[in-house]
Parts: sequence; C-alpha cells; structure tokens
Amino acid sequence: MTELTELTAVRLVEGYRKGEFSPVDAVRAALRRAEEIQPAVNAFVRLDEEAALAGARESAERWRRGEPAGLVDGVPVSVKDILLMRGGPTLRGSRTVSEAGAWDEDAPSVARLREHGAVFLGRTTTPEFGWKGVTDSPVSGVTRNPYDRSRTSGGSSGGSAAAVALGAGPLSLGTDGGGSVRIPGSFCGIFALKPTYGRVPLYPASAFGTLAHVGPMTRDAADAALMMDVISGPDTRDWSGLGPAAGSYVDGLGGGVRGLRVAYSPSLGGQVAVRPGVAAAVRRGVEGLAALGAYVEEADPDFTDPVEAFHVLWFSGAARVTQRLGARQRELLDPGLREIVGLGERFSALDYLAAVDVRMELGRRMGRFHDTYDVLVTPTMPITAFEAGAEVPRGSGYRRWTGWTPFTYPFNLTQQPAATVPVGVDGSGLPVGLQVVGARHQDGLVLRTAHALYAAGIGGIAPPRV
Repeated sequence: MTELTELTAVRLVEGYRKGEFSPVDAVRAALRRAEEIQPAVNAFVRLDEEAALAGARESAERWRRGEPAGLVDGVPVSVKDILLMRGGPTLRGSRTVSEAGAWDEDAPSVARLREHGAVFLGRTTTPEFGWKGVTDSPVSGVTRNPYDRSRTSGGSSGGSAAAVALGAGPLSLGTDGGGSVRIPGSFCGIFALKPTYGRVPLYPASAFGTLAHVGPMTRDAADAALMMDVISGPDTRDWSGLGPAAGSYVDGLGGGVRGLRVAYSPSLGGQVAVRPGVAAAVRRGVEGLAALGAYVEEADPDFTDPVEAFHVLWFSGAARVTQRLGARQRELLDPGLREIVGLGERFSALDYLAAVDVRMELGRRMGRFHDTYDVLVTPTMPITAFEAGAEVPRGSGYRRWTGWTPFTYPFNLTQQPAATVPVGVDGSGLPVGLQVVGARHQDGLVLRTAHALYAAGIGGIAPPRV
C-alpha cells in the first residue's frame, strides 16, 4: 500500500473508478504514513483513524455501486486547525481556546469537501491563530521541514504542507493571510494556491479581515484545480464571497502558455535580496515558460514595499482576535503574538483607514500592471527553509516574519490569486518555489500557467524521504 501515498488525488479517483484499489486501501495507507511521519515532523494536531476508516468504507461502497458522491469521493484530506470541522475542537494553536463545546459546524470549504465524499484524516498544525510565517505553537510545538528536520516547514499552514509533501494525504486545506499557504508550499516543495479573495468562502469571518484567504495545498496544479472545483462554490454564511465560478478549473488546465504575456520580476525592482540558489532555480523556471511559447519580459510591478500598511492591518487583526482574553489568558499566548497584539491595540481608526488607502492604491497599480501582463512571476520566497523554532533566520536582523516574506503579503493586500510551484532545490537540497500571480478573478489562468510547468517537467521536485 505504500505506493498509494505517492499518488495524486486525480490518480486516486481514476484508480477507484477502474477498480484498481479502493478508498479503504488509500486511506489506510495515508493514515499509516501520517503516523510514521508524526514523530519526526509533527504535521498533525489530531488524527481520527476510526472516523476516516468509516468514511473510506462508505466511499468504497459508493464506488462499488458506481455512484460516487462527488469529485473527490474517497480521497484522503487534511484540514488546518484554523477551519471549523464538525466532530472535534478547532483549537487554532492556542491554549486560550477551550475544547468544550458542540463543535457541530463545518467551515464552507470543509462542508463542500464532505459533500463530495472526501475522507478527513485529521487536523494539521498551525501557529497560534495563524499569526506568523512559521509553524510552532503553545499547543502543538514545532513543525519541521520534510527535507531537513532541523529546519522549519514555514507557515502558517506548515502542518498541511509537511503532510502533503510526505504522502499523508494528497489534499489539504490551508489559510493564507500574508503567504500562509505559499510560504510552506515553497519551503516544503509542494503546490499551493491563494485564490482570489472570496473565491473560496470563509466562515467564521477572519479577525484579519479581507487579508485572509482559504486555499488548496496539493501535489500539483491539477489536484489544486480539482479541489477548487469542489470548494469554490458560494456559501451564504460568507457575505463577502463571490458568486459561482465561471466554469471548471480542471477543464481550463489544458490551454498552455503559448502567447501568454509574462512579467518576470526577480527582485521587485531591486527591493529584495534573493539568495543565488533561489534566483537560479526560478530563472530556469521562467526560461521554461519562454520555451513553452510565453512572451517573457523582465518587468517590475510599480510599488514600493507596503509592509508598514500590512503591519497595521495584521497587528490590528491580532488585537481583535485576542480582544476577549483576560490578563491571565494573555499570559498563555505565544510571546511574539502577545507583542504584536500590544502594537495593534495602539493603532487608531485613522491609522487603519490610512493602511486601507495604501492597499487600494496598490490594487490600482496592480490592476494597471495586468493591463500589460497576463501574469507576474517572482520567487515565492527569497530564501529557503531556515532553522526550526525561530520566527526569523538567525542573524538576519529581521524583527518579524514579514522581513523575509516580501513576495507574498503584497498580494494579500491586493486580493489577487497567487500560487507557488516547486522548480528545484538549492545547494543544500532545500526546495525553491516560483510564484505565479494573476489579476483578480484570474485563478484559472494561474492554475493553467502552473499546470504547464508541471506538464513540461519543469514544476515538481523529487519527494522527501520518509
């Protein structure tokens, strides 16, 4: 059964349809893999073997009758412990969240997966309330990188990235407020998409407001397109959600990139210092797009680093999410989170609205940019994974995680779709991600561009050893 853990969701569904293996086989293999990797990387907060096997048996019976429930019937899936999933607590990485309660409601994305027959393995690790770009928390400890256990998985969806990379289910749901699917996707060598804001409904609404997106973390772009066909439907609980998608994301994968206008920005106009190994791998990926027929031009988007505005919005969100806590509970918080909460509490409404103004201007500039270019390509991260258990690389001089994530958070401010594609490794064998950014609502184009890289053998790297 070990080889089943190496298959994509697309391939698993094909195998179920042909009767090559059953959902019970695949789920047992994924559970076994999850248990194997847990001591080394700490990807999961909780596994639910009994419920997963029960769901797998129900799925197997549906497939036997030729009546699958939906597009991902029987596919093993994990869910970041930020999103509600009925049947157990959502602790959000915090000792301030009580396990008591009914826990009888699914987040919209979880509900759509359940309706389509997905089998839930368990909940993946997150930093407290998803506040930073690495994954460690007072509840679950440190999550480690599949390629080097001494290094971070990234975050805040680090558990999901590690689980997918190591074969503990091909699909995982993550959240992204400043890079939180793309950062760990890049560090762990998997595909991850931050969709256009509202494309995947979110409930309850995030305290971080419209910075927060829900997105797929998968083996490749085809699996992400399959997952998007499931989770992108509207949900009335999300008042800011978009209407139905125009068509199937899977059906839109095959168009290739010939004639696509690609802007390649290796350093955002010299604003970002990118490590040579990262720069070289990303440049090879860009050259691959050109070889596939895309029109590639080195061009930088017209903006300066919006980090201060992002901090106002992000730190204010952190203050809001912890507002109900008393002094004793605040002592239980991650010290770094407690620090940014203090900063967030000092901002005024005028500070917040000034940050919104910066955001709107950034969105206008990127809208104009996409009048000329279909997609923007950058490194996902300027570095590869650093030591586990630290918010910033040792000796970097950065104060906060935003110091080393300058390619990701700007596109949360603009709400654009952005994906990371693994395109190689650095000299230490650590994964490098290439970021594809599209105009708002062009999720299908981002997926198609990424899929072209995979189809040409440019995207994707050798999986880590278990």
